[in-house]
Amino acid sequence: MTGRRALGRRFGWLWAAFAVSSYGTGLGFGAFPLLAVLVLHSGPTEVAALSAAGRAVGAVVAVPLGPWVEFRRKRPVMIAMDLCRFAALLTVPVAFALGWLGFAQLLVVSVVVAAADIAFKAASGAYLKALVPPADLLVANSRFESTMWTATSVGPPLGGAAVGMFGPVTTVVADAVSYLLSALGLRAIGGTEPQPRTGGARLRAADLLEGWRHILSHPVLRPLFFNAIVVNGLIMASEPLIAVLLLGRLGFAPWQYGLVFASPCIGGLLGSRLSRRLVPRFGQRRVLLTAGALRACWPVGLAFVGPGVPGMVLIVVVQLGLVTCIGVFNPVLATYRLEHTAPDRIARTLSAWSISSSTSIAAVTMVGGLFAAATSPRIAIAGAGVALLATPLLLPRRAKAPQGAAEQATGLT
Repeated sequence: MTGRRALGRRFGWLWAAFAVSSYGTGLGFGAFPLLAVLVLHSGPTEVAALSAAGRAVGAVVAVPLGPWVEFRRKRPVMIAMDLCRFAALLTVPVAFALGWLGFAQLLVVSVVVAAADIAFKAASGAYLKALVPPADLLVANSRFESTMWTATSVGPPLGGAAVGMFGPVTTVVADAVSYLLSALGLRAIGGTEPQPRTGGARLRAADLLEGWRHILSHPVLRPLFFNAIVVNGLIMASEPLIAVLLLGRLGFAPWQYGLVFASPCIGGLLGSRLSRRLVPRFGQRRVLLTAGALRACWPVGLAFVGPGVPGMVLIVVVQLGLVTCIGVFNPVLATYRLEHTAPDRIARTLSAWSISSSTSIAAVTMVGGLFAAATSPRIAIAGAGVALLATPLLLPRRAKAPQGAAEQATGLT
C-alpha cells in the first residue's frame, strides 16, 4: 500500500524535475568518454584522467559548498546548480561546432558539473526531508531510484542512436537542456521555504568538517560510508576502461555500448520497487547487509567479455545482477542516512558523503587507468572486480543507532 501513497503536488514537481534531468543524464551516458575516444582519439590513460580529474577537482571545489548550502534556502540553490550545469554543458557543442573542442575544455566542464552535482544533491536531500513526512522517506527515495534506473535503461540506447545519426555532441545538448527543464520544474513547486536558522554570514572552519564529523562519529553511518565510497570507486573506475575496451579493442558500435548497459537497468527499477516491500518485512539491517554484499559479486564477470553477441549477453547478465542489488540497496541507504541526520546538518553530511565518494572514484579511476596502461584494460577491470569481493567486510554489524543519536537526528534533543 505504501507504494501507492500520494506524496502531494510539491513532491510531484520535485519528482518531475528529477525525472527530466535523469533522462537527460541517461541520454548523455558516456558522452565525454565517447567524445574523448571518437573525436579526440584519446587512449585509456587520457580517458581515465578525464573522469578522475574532473571528479577530484570538482570535489575540492565543492568542499565549502556544503556549509554554504546548509545555511541557505534549498530550492533556489537547486535551481542555481541546474542552471550552472546547463551553461557549462552547452559550451561543449558550441566549441565542437567552431572546431575548438579540446581535452582541456572537457576537463573544465567535468569539474564544473561535478561540483554543481554535489551542491545539488546536498540541497535536494535536505529539501526532501523537510518536504516529506518521515514515514514516507523510503517511498520517496525508492521512486527517485526507480526513475533513475528507468531513465538509464531508456536513455543510453537512444543516446547511442542519436550519436550515430546526428553526431557525437547530440547527447550533450540533450543533457544540458534537461537541466534547464529541471530548473523550470523546481521553480514551479512554489510555496515558501523558511530561511535556515543556523549559521551566519561568515564561514567557519568547523562548518567544513561538520559533515564528516557526524558520519565518522555515527556507529552505523561510518561503516556504510566506507563501504559506499570503496564500492562506488571500484565500480565507477571501471567505466572508462570498459568504454575503451568495448569501443576500441572489441569494436562495439556506440549503440551496442549503450544497449548493453541500458537494458539491464530494468533490474534497478525492480530492485527499487522491492526495497520498500523488503524493509517492512526483513528490516533495514538485513536488507542493507544482504543487498550490499550481493552487489559486490557481479563486476568481476566483466573481465571475461568478448566480441559479438556472446560478449553483449555476458555484459547484460552481469549488469542485471549488479543493478538489481544496487536498486535495493541505494534507497534504503538514502533513507537511513536522512533518518539519522539532524535537519541542521543534512546538507553538510550529504556534501561530505558526495565529496568523499567523488574523490574515491577519482583516485581509483586514475590508478585503474595507469594500471590499464601498464597491463591492459581487461586486467584492470578484473582487478577492480576481485577487490570488490572483499568490500562486504566493510558493512556494519548493526543497522540501528543508539537512541540518543536517533533522537538528535529527528531534532528531539
